[in-house]
Amino acid sequence: VQLQASGGGLVQAGGSLRLSCVASGSIDSIKVMAWYRQAPGNQRELVAIITSGGKPTYADIVKGRFTISRDNAKNTVDLQMNSLKPEDTAVYYCNAGAWSRGSSYKSYWGQGTQVTVSS
Repeated sequence: VQLQASGGGLVQAGGSLRLSCVASGSIDSIKVMAWYRQAPGNQRELVAIITSGGKPTYADIVKGRFTISRDNAKNTVDLQMNSLKPEDTAVYYCNAGAWSRGSSYKSYWGQGTQVTVSS
């Protein structure tokens, strides 16, 4: 399973960005999809996660500003980020928990996309 993320960039504080991620490969089923982020010097942290049934969960620091959504038919997950703050600056990673053909349940990671919010 491969994850390809896109949509990062540079934005001013208060602005918006939309991240997208598509999963491809020998996928049987994707249970959860999520976005994590990692700022320099910090550990990778969960931003938002969504189940196959569409139930989202958010980190407290992004609640009310970020929205995660997924399209099960297309194996995609998006993250709409509004009211961005400089502290949202990080590399954002797409993650999926999935069963692939001939393999047990595993966690897969995308390559990361940089989000920079200027003050």
